[in-house]
Amino acid sequence: MLSLVRTHAFQSGRRPLSPGSRAGLGAALVLLAIVSAVELADGRPAHYIALMVAAPFLAAALASWRVVLGVGAVATAIGSTFALTEPNTSLVTAVNVAGIALATGIAAAVAAVRQRQAERIAELSKLAAVAQQAVLRPLGPQVGTLMVAGRYISSSTTAEIGGDLYEAIDTPYGVRIIIGDVRGKGLDAVRLASIVLGSYRHVAYERADLRAVVADLDRAVARNVGDEDFVTAALVEERGGTLTIVNCGHPPPLLLRRGAVIPLEPPAPAPPLGFMPVVRPRVERLEPGDRLLLFTDGLGEARRDGEFFPTADRAWRLLGHGTVGDGLASLETALVEWVHGRLDDDIALVLMEYAGPVSDATAPVPSWEVGAAEG
Repeated sequence: MLSLVRTHAFQSGRRPLSPGSRAGLGAALVLLAIVSAVELADGRPAHYIALMVAAPFLAAALASWRVVLGVGAVATAIGSTFALTEPNTSLVTAVNVAGIALATGIAAAVAAVRQRQAERIAELSKLAAVAQQAVLRPLGPQVGTLMVAGRYISSSTTAEIGGDLYEAIDTPYGVRIIIGDVRGKGLDAVRLASIVLGSYRHVAYERADLRAVVADLDRAVARNVGDEDFVTAALVEERGGTLTIVNCGHPPPLLLRRGAVIPLEPPAPAPPLGFMPVVRPRVERLEPGDRLLLFTDGLGEARRDGEFFPTADRAWRLLGHGTVGDGLASLETALVEWVHGRLDDDIALVLMEYAGPVSDATAPVPSWEVGAAEG
């Protein structure tokens, strides 16, 4: 019998009440019960039925307009019952009952508007999430010979959209990774991030030298931003166990090696993309088991009571275990706990691990040596 009831309810198109509707309905019914109890205890004539006007408005704050109409109908029925029990229904009592009915209509209209706005906001949040996923494709778990994981931590609980970007691709010149941060937030920042990533996904396959990649990205940014807009970025290339890093005004990556954390500062500072940066590569020879953390400045700026998150001090303990994905999950958990869930800026994280040299005897020539090799 129970299964038949459930089947009938499903076929009739009825859906269970949402948590908000249940809460609004429950609060309104409690209010009606309290007013009714007070009215019964007070006796005739009816003095308190005007308070039932609040019931549909209370439901409208959380519930759907259909629930509001139901609550209003119940409130009107209860008010009418108290009015009819009077020997001679007074004008005030009649006006109070009419007021409950009128309030029900107004509250239902308010609930309908609120519900449409809530649905619109939910739809926009879904579109924002889709846009973010289109800009930031999932990384890893393996790109070329590297184990790679990426993570995006939004500072907003209502949207997961911003101007932080990352990408890792396997090119003829080795595995190339970019991480960047667009000045600003919102759709304009996402638009510029998509331009940078679109250009990068093209030129990373075409340019042998990372400095040429930076020059192309700089032109792409300059064509699409204002005078005060820019993009900080760090580009990494791993080829044959050799790591090359160029930095355009971005926080330096952290190299995790045998329990030590080494900031890979650039040989010379360079401005962000959009300001014609002239970069000088930093070259490091990787060892098996090395891990490299790339991050945006939201990580460096995360603080609690004026104290910044100790990234360098805790990096090895958080990132040096399990897979690269496990490491980023541990870092995010520790970071959110540190700031008590309140971040001032979005954060993009990329963690890569170098397992060791490939068995191929003909290891490719790093990009900064291509010209010399051709000569």
